[in-house]
Amino acid sequence: MIIIGVDFHPEFQQIASVDTDTGEFQEKRLGHREEAETFYRGLATAGQKVRVGMEASGHARWFERLLAELKVELWIGDAAEIRAKRVRKQKTDRQDAQLILRLMLKDDFPQIWVPSWENRDLRQLLWHRHRMVQARTRIMNQLQAVALNEGLRSKKRLWRERGRQQLESFRLAPWASRRRRDLLELMDRLNPTIAELSQAIEQEVEKCPAAQRLRTHPGVGSLTALAFVLIIGRADRFQCGKQVASYLGLVPLEDSSGNRRRLGHITKQGSSLLRFLLVEAAQVTVRSQPEWRSKYFHLAMRRGRKIAKVAMARKLAIGLYWMWSKGWHYEQWTKFGSHAGQPGNRDGVQSNTE
Repeated sequence: MIIIGVDFHPEFQQIASVDTDTGEFQEKRLGHREEAETFYRGLATAGQKVRVGMEASGHARWFERLLAELKVELWIGDAAEIRAKRVRKQKTDRQDAQLILRLMLKDDFPQIWVPSWENRDLRQLLWHRHRMVQARTRIMNQLQAVALNEGLRSKKRLWRERGRQQLESFRLAPWASRRRRDLLELMDRLNPTIAELSQAIEQEVEKCPAAQRLRTHPGVGSLTALAFVLIIGRADRFQCGKQVASYLGLVPLEDSSGNRRRLGHITKQGSSLLRFLLVEAAQVTVRSQPEWRSKYFHLAMRRGRKIAKVAMARKLAIGLYWMWSKGWHYEQWTKFGSHAGQPGNRDGVQSNTE
């Protein structure tokens, strides 16, 4: 078997390889994409078994497709853990490739879970809609500013038929009028696109039983439910809700030593999209559920609204994880909770004596 450690860059890759049968060691720098494709296709044509290891990268999709096509085994590792295993203070591309190769040979490579191609493609649907909505929001804010400058404060009523007629009736200077017309045209083009993407998300949720169950939670819509399923991947990857909160970057930074414990802002690791959706969904839940509203205002008075919003998003993420892990709808979740099977909780029902 040939084992290859790859230090991947957008324009090239530095490799360090060893043949476990002959002990032959080789280092090479391959340009993208032609030179790299020729090298790996040559290995596949020779009928040799190949294993490739590399750090997680956001610009290597074509490379992953190539190796999948050639049936080459690919290991993707946690970049932070690989960096922590570096002993020498010098850092070069050659040393990075050698480090990855050495970790693979010692069976100490921090391999991570990789979503399927279908999962990745559906994530693109979520991101595309999210970016389109952000673009529309920026346009709407600019049009609201135009209306305010003309003395019209309609808020959401500006997007109704009468509000739009008022906005279009203002007599503006030539370039201001041109800006208003262009912004309205852009918004008119974005609206049907966003509606089409939203319909596609609804169709994908109908194919996913887990997302349908999560959607039964108050405040959680199809977009949040599908994003949670796609980004978490599998519920059995985590042992408890705290691990899910940490994976999504909803836990505070900690720098503790001895008797001193210091907590900072949340880590913001993981998916920024899912974090945003959980915060938005948690605010809807707060408005509709008295228990959540009471908890939110209690935290807001003590720590401020921003911290309270994040805390409710973390609570929602943990609740969704347990619903998914147990296969429960919201009604079952409220009855049994996440304490099923623990001592002092007969039949999994939480005690109300506290």
